[in-house]
Amino acid sequence: MKIEEAMALEQEKMESNLWEKVCMYKIGVIPLPLYLILAGIIYASSIYGKLPADMIGGFAIIMVMGILLGDVGIKIPILKDIGGPAILCMFVPSVMVFYNLLNPASMKAITAIMKTSNFLYLYISCLVTGSILGMHRQVLIQGFLRLFVPLVVGTLGSVIVGVSVGVLMGYEAHHTFFYIVIPIVSGGIGEGILPLSMAYSEILNLPYEKLIPQLVPAAMLGNVVAIMTAGWLKKLGDRKPHLSGNGMLVKTGDEAFLKAVKESHNQPVDFPIMGAGLLLACSFYIFGQIANVFIAIPAAIIMIFSAAIVKALNIMPAKMEQGAYHMYKFIAASLTWGLMVGLGVLFTPWGDVVAALTPGYAITVAATVLSMIASGFFIGRYMNMYPVESAIVTACHSGLGGTGDVAILSASNRMEMMPFAQVATRLGGASMVVLAAILLRIWQ
Repeated sequence: MKIEEAMALEQEKMESNLWEKVCMYKIGVIPLPLYLILAGIIYASSIYGKLPADMIGGFAIIMVMGILLGDVGIKIPILKDIGGPAILCMFVPSVMVFYNLLNPASMKAITAIMKTSNFLYLYISCLVTGSILGMHRQVLIQGFLRLFVPLVVGTLGSVIVGVSVGVLMGYEAHHTFFYIVIPIVSGGIGEGILPLSMAYSEILNLPYEKLIPQLVPAAMLGNVVAIMTAGWLKKLGDRKPHLSGNGMLVKTGDEAFLKAVKESHNQPVDFPIMGAGLLLACSFYIFGQIANVFIAIPAAIIMIFSAAIVKALNIMPAKMEQGAYHMYKFIAASLTWGLMVGLGVLFTPWGDVVAALTPGYAITVAATVLSMIASGFFIGRYMNMYPVESAIVTACHSGLGGTGDVAILSASNRMEMMPFAQVATRLGGASMVVLAAILLRIWQ
């Protein structure tokens, strides 16, 4: 009996250790057994038509998918070094939609959170407002003033190299410029491709619906190249710290200043003040919408510059700045992968990406994006900017609008650079759309 009891105790101990190991394994920050229970509940509700088509259902489905895909992307060798979480969170859901692997209830819930509730703009508003108000005034002012040089040089470099490579790949210079290079630097789908297609439609007397499929693939593929390069830049910055500011764009050379910046970011979290930070983010966005009625500038750009002006003038109470900053940190740390899933489902047509993947097309797109990023990297050295950060911000000009900014900055782990990324994307993209429309009238 003693031998049998000892064997039983040993077996019980082994089972207990196995269960402890299972419980210690986590998907993201959630213990595996709990994650499986939560995922099972959400999946069952979608099967039986009980997944709410609102913010509750939308957050549930995008977060349960985002946490899993983000965790897998972080753990896969090689992929983790080129922005694996961002790539998987955006393109796996896109593939699932293409093959009808998401049921109607899930699609309705994701559409509700992303389109009806406009989660993307809430996310960007919180990141822009919080990162600007949480930034040191000196860094903010110097960063905005110096950003435009690598942005302009990078854009010129991408046009010259992109068109040249396109011609070598057998495309006409006209087609390469207007249908490959310009879509990449136009600022995304909603802010770039759609107004670009309408401008082309008016000039060429063609339905804009026929032009959109010709423009989208370059923007999509360019975004993939930018995400992967951003992941590589992060790795480069880790290997060679002197090239990276770890999210800080401008070099200061002042250790006391850097210490003050770090201390300002280490204030204890005050949850009621965080609520005020959320209100500030919403208010800056709404101000941009109101001002857009009177000023012919995109509302997102107005939001960025109004927050920057408030910070530069130092008129916002420090406590409110702290609340906005902590709200930004919460949003960036908790909701990024979920947002990427929503963007992959609704704004990343996998069929268009696959259809464009001919070798010559892919090489032209890659040359366009890489020349822009390389220009930003080398020009940053001469502008007293960290080359890695300068290259990443410039890469955002070749991203897919706000979607691309999130993906590129998350792949490089530099979400605090969202204000600079938005300027590169929005202002740079809008400028290129206007320029392309003018040139197309001349060069039909």
